[in-house]
Amino acid sequence: MVGLDNSGKTTIVLKINGEDTSVISPTLGFNIKTIAYQKYTLNIWDVGGQKTIRSYWRNYFEQTDGLVWVVDSSDLRRLDDCKMELDNLLKEERLSGASLLILANKQDIKGALAPDEIAKVSLILSGSFSLT
Repeated sequence: MVGLDNSGKTTIVLKINGEDTSVISPTLGFNIKTIAYQKYTLNIWDVGGQKTIRSYWRNYFEQTDGLVWVVDSSDLRRLDDCKMELDNLLKEERLSGASLLILANKQDIKGALAPDEIAKVSLILSGSFSLT
């Protein structure tokens, strides 16, 4: 689970795991949560999104089956940064073959872009992926 800082990655992981989300601080480095569902085990790596640690993201991609890119739909001023960072990630050879989910988070905030509007902002590399 990757995205810019303050996009809500940690909150999403804690909510999925049924944990308290009342006090959350910025993730420095990463957190790992293991979730068991029926016969499946999911290891979620919640990776910090601060600008100073983004260059380390590639260190976490070994054997990645899926990437969840979290977008703060209400942070309109950083959409260009968001697109640039996603474009850079999708060039990583270690992510070849991994599934990509773009999660348009914070839809409940007034003024947030709807998922189809985020697609129009060209968060996805032309012709490589599409939002459905």
